[in-house]
Amino acid sequence: MDYDEVLERFEPVLGLEVHVELSTATKMFCGCANSFGAPPNTHVCPTCLGLPGSLPVLNRAAVESAMRIGLALNCSIAPWCRFSRKNYFYPDMPKNFQISQYDEPIALHGSWAVPLADGSTFTVGIERAHMEEDTGKSLHVGGGTGRIHGANYSLLDYNRAGVPLIEIVTTPIVGAGARAPELARAYVTGLRDLLRALGVSDVRMDQGSLRCDANVSLMPRGSSTFGTRTETKNVNSLRSVERAVRYEMSRQAAVLASGGDVVQETRHFDEATDTTSPGRRKETSEDYRYFPEPDLVPIAPSEEWVARLRATLPELPGQRRARVQAEWGLSDLELRDLVNAGALDLIAATVEVGAPAEQARSWWVSYLSQQANSRDVELAELPITPHQVARVIALVGAGELTNTLARQVVDGILAGEGEPDEIVAARHLAVVSDDAELAAAVEQALAAQPDVAEKIRGGKVAAVGAIVGAVMRATGGQADAHRVRELVLARCTP
Repeated sequence: MDYDEVLERFEPVLGLEVHVELSTATKMFCGCANSFGAPPNTHVCPTCLGLPGSLPVLNRAAVESAMRIGLALNCSIAPWCRFSRKNYFYPDMPKNFQISQYDEPIALHGSWAVPLADGSTFTVGIERAHMEEDTGKSLHVGGGTGRIHGANYSLLDYNRAGVPLIEIVTTPIVGAGARAPELARAYVTGLRDLLRALGVSDVRMDQGSLRCDANVSLMPRGSSTFGTRTETKNVNSLRSVERAVRYEMSRQAAVLASGGDVVQETRHFDEATDTTSPGRRKETSEDYRYFPEPDLVPIAPSEEWVARLRATLPELPGQRRARVQAEWGLSDLELRDLVNAGALDLIAATVEVGAPAEQARSWWVSYLSQQANSRDVELAELPITPHQVARVIALVGAGELTNTLARQVVDGILAGEGEPDEIVAARHLAVVSDDAELAAAVEQALAAQPDVAEKIRGGKVAAVGAIVGAVMRATGGQADAHRVRELVLARCTP
């Protein structure tokens, strides 16, 4: 159904569930390394494989991360909570149950003002943030879709089984109207920035450490009864979150308008077509047969523990934006543009590690934004850190790189070639400042362009640029342009 007609006839209701893998050194209930990209089934042990006789031991760092997330989202920290067993029979969970929290989460009843593109905010209720362990990963081979349907066989990697996971669940979001898809994207974007500021996760959507399940239902205009919801699972990019919500609104409206019923089910988002497709009928909590986990004692955070963790909260993104707007003298419009580009917090972080604000802003909103656009990713998803950008700026400031060479260094960082200084050495990108070498290049350029040399000798200083350009080309952009200009003038003027 046309989107405008959807909004005329229905009110969207959203529910967003964001899963965050924590960056702890070890898994949630065992001592296996928590790291991405290891060969399959190399970070496993009897506990995370659920072998008989193994017992879980709770990761204290994961608990503290969960509490800090809850505090940042204005949640209450439960004075007493415990884990449950969530029973289901999928091959990605070797013990046939997941240790999770059910009716007694560690953080609950929060709220968060989500910043929108026009500078306004929309307050979203946070129902809960609870702890659990992640599942393993299935790889379906053959069939061309990557899904089990049509695959020739499946492989299982249990490295991810047992990785600490926090699930953040909103209350039903009503009242967003036409902005529902935008709000969904803004919520996940803002939450990613918040979690990155807390330092609890690398929030890499491309690696699955941040995943969103988008629940969508429709109410007929004038009704107060929620419709049947669908849950689009594991949406793995910010753009896809927005598109998945918009498509589900249109799809469900067409079903309801034709007299059909929306089926409560999981759905998969296809980024190639911007559509969703059915997954499985959605279970209810009764289907999971929750019961208290018998091998773990309850958690009872003391007031002192909560207060200590509250004191460790860093400057959060909203606070940082207000501060840098005042410090940099940004207008509301300039601030909004930098926020919408996803650049403000990156610029601020670059400045914090020593880069001048003007240069940091120039790099992030020009060359790096171009690179993000060419890769069709968000600016923050580029594989480059504020610290690396600050080092590139420092090398330019010290005269060790030209801007042209600096862009080559940035290209090397984006290609995974290492740190800035390593790339400078490996690519031989250092500025040429040796006078003998530069003088030889100047002589060659003057000899190749005698008419230009004559103009310079005749007092037309502007012609020096042609010789400087020739020397820069001859040295692959590595010559010190300022010194080349001095040498040309010294050679051609009395």
